[in-house]
Amino acid sequence: MHNPLRVITFPGVQNLPSFAAEANRFYERRGLAVETVFTQSSEQQREGLARGIYDIAHSAIDNAVSMVDTAGQDTVIVIGLDRGFNKLVVQPEIASYDDLRGKTLGVDAPDTAFALIAYDMLRRKGLKPGDYNVKPIGATRFRLQALKERSIDVSMLNLPFNLFAQQAGLKVLDNPNDVIDEYQSAGGFVRRAWGEENRDTLVRYLAAYIEGLRWSLRSENREAAIALLQTRMELAHDVAEESFDQIADPQRGFTKDARLSHPGMVTVLKLRAGYTGAPLDSIPAPDKYLDESYYRAALALLG
Repeated sequence: MHNPLRVITFPGVQNLPSFAAEANRFYERRGLAVETVFTQSSEQQREGLARGIYDIAHSAIDNAVSMVDTAGQDTVIVIGLDRGFNKLVVQPEIASYDDLRGKTLGVDAPDTAFALIAYDMLRRKGLKPGDYNVKPIGATRFRLQALKERSIDVSMLNLPFNLFAQQAGLKVLDNPNDVIDEYQSAGGFVRRAWGEENRDTLVRYLAAYIEGLRWSLRSENREAAIALLQTRMELAHDVAEESFDQIADPQRGFTKDARLSHPGMVTVLKLRAGYTGAPLDSIPAPDKYLDESYYRAALALLG
């Protein structure tokens, strides 16, 4: 084996395929050692990938777009990962979107990813920029703590953190999947030059990840997958079980073989254009940010 592949991601149950690939030695069998680091924020993740501290990032796909369009980094998305498992979580006394006027939205970073989803949800429900405050907090676990401390009033939280929030007396106001258009939430991305120089390694990594995803979704592995979430995420059994049922849902859970949605990518680009004020007719084609040749090669490797 060569030096470990350095993968940076946010903590959450969306990492189940990676946990499964490690536990079942799918990485090892393909000659890979994988070191996973949980990021503190999207800024840290983007900067670390750009500087070559990390080889592969798993994150909201909007971060890859931001690296290309804002930071001028030649980054490329190589796999789709998932639709996202976020909920809009609020303080218990908030009963409607209108109650969010004058309140504070906690975000990871104000200009990327799930912040843009939150802005779009609020816009669709009648709230304009300026009707609420925006406060950068960092990764999901920090936003949950800020909600508990009441330093923010509303935030997007993924699994299992939106379940922890409900256990703490906070509540879910809405599900973005019920409000916005089809959306490509998460993806795996690399520096283009690194991908070209390490093509075989990247293809084997994606193949092993897909093997982990397939294993996780087989009905006969349900209890083992829940146990894996329990152990790796240090969850109570009921939280692990509810999390698994959501991410394994065929309509709203993981997409088949982590396939990327091109219509979902278009939504990402439209949300970014809405935030920056760019005209919609200037939105580039998703292909600007994609190289799916690695993904196709990984599927071919799996047979």
